[in-house]
Amino acid sequence: MIITKTPYRISFFGGGTDYPAWYLKHGGAVLSSTIDKYCYVTCRHLPPFFIYRHKVVWSHIEIVSTLPEILHPAVREGLQWMGFDDRTGLEIHHQGDLPARSGMGSSSSFAVGLLKCLSALKGKMISKHELALKAIELEQHILGETVGSQDQVAVAYGGFNVIQFSSNGDIRVQPLTVAPERLRDLESNLMLFYTGTSRLAAQIGADVIHHMEGRHSVLQRMREMVDDAIGILNGHSSMKDLGYLLDESWNLKRQLSGLISNAQIDHIYQRAIDAGAVGGKLLGAGGSGFMLFFVPLAYQEDVKAALPEYLHVPVKFEKDGCSVIHYDVDPQDMRCVEGETQKLGLLTTPIEHATTEICAGHV
Repeated sequence: MIITKTPYRISFFGGGTDYPAWYLKHGGAVLSSTIDKYCYVTCRHLPPFFIYRHKVVWSHIEIVSTLPEILHPAVREGLQWMGFDDRTGLEIHHQGDLPARSGMGSSSSFAVGLLKCLSALKGKMISKHELALKAIELEQHILGETVGSQDQVAVAYGGFNVIQFSSNGDIRVQPLTVAPERLRDLESNLMLFYTGTSRLAAQIGADVIHHMEGRHSVLQRMREMVDDAIGILNGHSSMKDLGYLLDESWNLKRQLSGLISNAQIDHIYQRAIDAGAVGGKLLGAGGSGFMLFFVPLAYQEDVKAALPEYLHVPVKFEKDGCSVIHYDVDPQDMRCVEGETQKLGLLTTPIEHATTEICAGHV
């Protein structure tokens, strides 16, 4: 059995410039950090004694005879892409600290954790960079999702980083060097709230890309904000300046697509500002999910009181990225060949399996 642990992330600045449709022409950069909330993926070779061949447990429980029957898109396509087939049964479980489709990079955290798990199941080590690139390939090309490239890199590497996207396709990760007390100051002034809703990032991403060339100046400014934020973090000015920069970034991000915000999100944002927040943003592609605010300590109780119906989720930065936290694989691992399966009389009858309609690319 193998278990991987993959963090979720907070993206501060530069979002939108990580879409290949943009950075392959103009380059891009994102400032982000992983946090102490995680996605766990467990996988193992399934013993040959069951009447089903594969079992996948997420928000549904799937028991199927063949890989193409699996409903979860990332699992179905990822397994086949990684060279697994029906000769060996597989069992995969997903558990997450945060809900899916909420702007925290959950789909990419799952994709990264799954690929790390499957590589380990094959007895292979995979570097952080290769893992990130494979997750991008899975989401953008194998699954055909209209998503950016920042989340896969952020959660594979872990830490507080500047992720740079070159027009030639190169992706580089530069850990941010910040005085520990400045980083603690930033961390203590951040508040995360869950709005209790979800959305499809790919739909919003497609709309952003459709209007991208008409928002050239907006995206260029959002890219510049990465450098501005680094200057603030490495300087001596008040950390509140970063909050004001978040406010500017949010107002620019709303211009990228009419789907990014809505009346409810705007109302939540204004209530937080009126209660003492300096700035903030809706995390992820937009539409719903988690909202991040920069709130001086003196006003944090006021902001919580102003948003009583929304869950406040305390978070801290983390630095490890995706990792294998349990590895116990017997070379034999109770794998059965077709002849053994026939002797046991298994897989002779088609199995009924889940037919719930799901949203592609999301866990």
